[in-house]
Amino acid sequence: MEGTIARWYAKSTHRDLEDFRNEARDVAARLKPHASVLEVAPGPGYFSIELAKLGSYRITGLDVSRTFVEIARKNAEEAEVDAEFRRGDAAHMPFEDGSFDFLLCRAAFKNFAEPVTALREMHRVLKPGGTALIIDLRRDASKESIGQEVDGMRLGAVNTLITKLTFRFMLVRRAYTKQEFEQMVSQTGFGAADVRQNPIGLEIHLHKR
Repeated sequence: MEGTIARWYAKSTHRDLEDFRNEARDVAARLKPHASVLEVAPGPGYFSIELAKLGSYRITGLDVSRTFVEIARKNAEEAEVDAEFRRGDAAHMPFEDGSFDFLLCRAAFKNFAEPVTALREMHRVLKPGGTALIIDLRRDASKESIGQEVDGMRLGAVNTLITKLTFRFMLVRRAYTKQEFEQMVSQTGFGAADVRQNPIGLEIHLHKR
């Protein structure tokens, strides 16, 4: 996303700030002090910024969108937190081997043009013993589950309809099933994945030995 669309997305997802805060608290509970963290495709940077408020972590966000990088940098400056945001491709990360203790990719993996290469890059930039968490939609989510999820967002009648259609005919079609994720991960240095399902999404837990 770039330009007006990226700015619209940043504004619309800001209403989910409490979700980002809760997720940041969950991640912080598993991190050691001064841990190095990479968020792949952070968008406006809300998760990274909330995590930066919780501890002395070295936090980096990598996004292919120039607009998102600009927005995330501005948001971090306004929040007065130490988080670096850089432009780059998930399939060709500009980092040395073994740079990070923890990696998060949230709601973006389905959009990657080279998913297996991106997974290999995640493995490469993690330190031995490091972990990665990928959170995204599942392609086999039911129409009913999507409807219940969107209804819980309380968006108003028009936005609810638009969001349901976007989920069903765009986002979910790009997503992967549990089995497809396991097959992709098997082609990487991770070797195996702990894939956990919920009604509309997947959590993929990966560990670098």
